[in-house]
Parts: sequence; C-alpha cells; structure tokens
Amino acid sequence: MKRPILVALLLIISSAIALFAFEHYWTHRFDAIIARQAAAYGLDPDLVWSIIYEETYFRPWQIGDAGEIGLMQITPTVGHEWAIETGARGLDREMARDPVRVLRDPERNIQIGCWYLGKISKEYRNSPDPLPRILAAYNAGPTRAAEWNRALPRDLPLSTEEYIARIPYPKTRAYVASILERYNRRKQQATPIRGSEGSR
Repeated sequence: MKRPILVALLLIISSAIALFAFEHYWTHRFDAIIARQAAAYGLDPDLVWSIIYEETYFRPWQIGDAGEIGLMQITPTVGHEWAIETGARGLDREMARDPVRVLRDPERNIQIGCWYLGKISKEYRNSPDPLPRILAAYNAGPTRAAEWNRALPRDLPLSTEEYIARIPYPKTRAYVASILERYNRRKQQATPIRGSEGSR
C-alpha cells in the first residue's frame, strides 16, 4: 500500500519540477535579446520583460485583436515608423509586403518595441512618476495617455494612483497596474536580466 503512494508522490514532485523548469525556460528564453535591445534604447530590461509577459506571455506568433503582431504586439504602423526613422528602407518595403513575417521575428519585434518604448519615454522624462504614463501610452496610444495626464490648473502632478484612476478604459487600467506590480516584484527579487549571460 505504501509503494503506490510513494510512486504517486514521486510523480507529483517530478511533474512540479519539470513544470517549474519549463516555465523558467519559457519566460527567459529571450533574455539576451531583451537585454541587448533595452540597452540600445536606454531602457530597463526588466521593464521590457514585464511588458512582454503581459502582452503575449512570450509567444512570438501572437496576433492581437487590432492587428498587433509578435512578442511586444507591434502594429505595422509602428513598424513602418521605425523603418522610416531609422532609415531601414529595405525592411519598410518588406513590411509593406508581409508585416506578419517581419514582426514575428523576436529580435526585430523586440528591437522595434524598445525603440517605440524609448520614444514614448522621452515624452515623460520630466514627469515625477513617468512609468504608469509610459505604459498607458504604450497600450492605448500617446495622445490618450497625454490627455489623462493633464492636471487641472494649479493642481499638483498626478500620483501613480491618481493617474491610473483617471484611465477610463478598464483594460488599460488593468494592463498598467499588472505590469507595474510584476515589474516591482522583479526589482525586489534582485534577479535582473543581464545581456552577457544570455538566457538563464
């Protein structure tokens, strides 16, 4: 009687270890790319990782409801802007022909996502608490995020909580709050993504 229980326990423990190992592999297999592209655009790789976790849970084939593509859910419009601003004319033509193929490539997708995130970040570099604004802009668009950021005359700048409360879209509110929570948790764990070590 004891032997079947022992076998069952061993199977449960083995399955739990295998599941943990797979989860770790799955969520960290793009760490080297994230670290490289985040460094190129002056971003915290843990923030980029947290965004990808929220956007697609590291599924490069994901296509969103509004046509967003790949790990960081890049729209063909943003891909086109990136190609024009960086002078990647060949890629711009390729993107016009087959944006899904171009933007499903993890390296290219993270590169364009980091470029776009870096561009948004510049708009909020003088804000007292830029991160929720940057995330809202990434999710709902820079124009909407700027509108929500407007304080009434003589008001103090909005706190994180006040800013999030001002977001009228429940999905964007949840998106910003979820990424902030995950990002802060990663920072407390003190296990940052490092480029030279590659995927952990």
